[in-house]
Amino acid sequence: MTAPETVAVMKALHAGDQSDPVALFVGGCVRDTLLGRAVGDVDIATVLAPEEVSKRLQDAGLKVVPTGLAHGTVTAISGGIPFEVTTLRVDVDTDGRRATVAFTDDWAADAQRRDFTVNALFADSAGAIFDPVGGLDDLHARRVRFVGNAEQRIREDVLRLLRFFRFYAQFGAAPPDRDAIAACAKLADLLPTLSGERVATELFKLLSAADPATTMILMSANGVLQHVLPEAKEIDRLAALVTVDGAVDGIVDRADPLRRLAAGLKVDSAGADALADRLRLSNADRVRLRTLVETDRRLDRAMGVQTARATLYRLGTDVWRDRVLIDWAEEISVGVPQDRHTTDVWRALYALPDQWELPAFPLQGNDVLALGVAAGPAVGRLLGQVEQWWIDGDFTADRQACLRQLSDAVDAG
Repeated sequence: MTAPETVAVMKALHAGDQSDPVALFVGGCVRDTLLGRAVGDVDIATVLAPEEVSKRLQDAGLKVVPTGLAHGTVTAISGGIPFEVTTLRVDVDTDGRRATVAFTDDWAADAQRRDFTVNALFADSAGAIFDPVGGLDDLHARRVRFVGNAEQRIREDVLRLLRFFRFYAQFGAAPPDRDAIAACAKLADLLPTLSGERVATELFKLLSAADPATTMILMSANGVLQHVLPEAKEIDRLAALVTVDGAVDGIVDRADPLRRLAAGLKVDSAGADALADRLRLSNADRVRLRTLVETDRRLDRAMGVQTARATLYRLGTDVWRDRVLIDWAEEISVGVPQDRHTTDVWRALYALPDQWELPAFPLQGNDVLALGVAAGPAVGRLLGQVEQWWIDGDFTADRQACLRQLSDAVDAG
């Protein structure tokens, strides 16, 4: 609220206007501030029409991006930071994915169209809270509750069904709101109407929560998970992975949603590809997901140092670390006792890339061509043969030794 960039936007919107209030902070930025969490995007609601919003911002020298004029939203850029400014609205018509809206100057009416009470909190620049739907009490009670009729809110936008479970995982406390759960269970068969991208976004946010497994069990028990992620048959392993994430030092992203997704799945490579298609994952995420579900890549923590180095070389650092965490979680989920020695072994395997720098194979295709081998498949075959010899020797052979081995391989045909 006190950041110069924020002050500039609010000052521009008021522009000497004495009406009270002209603009208020709304939604996640208010909720997260009250919870003591880091604030991401700052959203602002206003009684001003979009055209007037744009004019006042531009008059103040701020850049304006017309991100959603039909829905009353413009984005103000202040100090390089985007602020979404949206005119108060009421829904005229909805089809389960998008709404036709009309603008209003009624703050309470705008709150009534929002999804959850904890997202319908407003605050002015002095920090005074306007709470037309009881969101403050729900926030203190860690209760995720739909605004008004839960079933109606979901029918207006089916994504809200998934958002309920995502917010429950992030902010909620047991027991979940009874009306919300009943509506979600009743309308779960509407979920396949959502696009893969929208489903993936909500699933990844849910998986990034502190305890996604408990919420996914709740989704499964109420017939919801089966409509969006029927492949999630290893929730115990997902729960174990969350525990493992907290037991290892140096993890860049302890709540990596793709790794957690892979841990919760029971699929083969083809199943991973089918899921990637359905969720419209990027090619990079598709490849990573496929790699992480392949059971023939699982690690044996009893492997020797040489085998560990060879495996790390083949997998690469990132996949190696993903595999260590998921395979450790697998061991926990099937009931393998975890004493201090076992934990130390898994931690050491995770830290191996820090203790041993991956070497670079000292030969290239030109080295094969220089020995008179014609360009073609034979080049790769010979390189692979020598590389395997180099790996089997624990990477100790230098370039000259590898060249001699290559020469022998060429001579042998």
